[in-house]
Amino acid sequence: MEALEEKEMQVAAWLKKIFGDHPIPQYEVNPQTTQVLHHLSERNRVRDRDVYLVIEDLKQKAREYESEAKHLQDLLLESVNFSPANLSSTGSRYLNALVDSAVALETKDTSLASFIPAVNDLTSDLFSTKSKNEEIKLELAKLEKNLTATLVLEKCLQEDLKKAELHLSMERAKVDNRLQNMDFLKAKSEEFRSGIRAAEEQLSARGMDASLSHQSLVALSEKLAELKRQTIPLKKKLESYLDLMPNPSLARVKIEEAKRELDTVEAELTKKVNMMEL
Repeated sequence: MEALEEKEMQVAAWLKKIFGDHPIPQYEVNPQTTQVLHHLSERNRVRDRDVYLVIEDLKQKAREYESEAKHLQDLLLESVNFSPANLSSTGSRYLNALVDSAVALETKDTSLASFIPAVNDLTSDLFSTKSKNEEIKLELAKLEKNLTATLVLEKCLQEDLKKAELHLSMERAKVDNRLQNMDFLKAKSEEFRSGIRAAEEQLSARGMDASLSHQSLVALSEKLAELKRQTIPLKKKLESYLDLMPNPSLARVKIEEAKRELDTVEAELTKKVNMMEL
């Protein structure tokens, strides 16, 4: 608790220092905001200390440079009785250009021994920069090429997507149409079933034989197909006897019996069909 109160006091002092004569904005005082502001104040204090040290170092270097400049100026005056104030305007310009060059090249003095290595380093940096620029240009060209290929691919994919969406729309329309047809067929099938049931009920009420119903006829049709299939080998067996001399009397009897049986079956079938049409 005491630590929290101490942090709040430090935060209040830091805010007062920051805002000075201006009013401090209102904020909610709680452990979380106090902790955040205290952390900011500590970071600000460390930064201010670092800035102060840098400023003091720069001041110290400035004093050293001023002292060195004064020493060189006094030495120049003592040796050749020369003063920058005695220079012409052109000489002053040259001297200022020399000083500016030394500052730009960051040399310790304006001697030729200092300028040559600095210029060499600058030239090396220039070539290195040009080389990096060439590498960047090559990389940029490669990226542009890849970008062009990517854009072309994206366009192709968009066209394929449009085609796929169109095909999907057409297929969906076909499916919807088929579903509608299926619903229509289901309705018709149910309608036909209802009609068949109603017709069978009416025929049953009129005394129709149950053997004439649709299911019975389907069963008879299947049974007839099975009988036809079974008679195929018998017909083949009968064909082997066709070349034999038949008994005319017996043949006529068999033919008459077959005709009567065929007439009976046709009459029965016609009767049933007529009753179904009713």
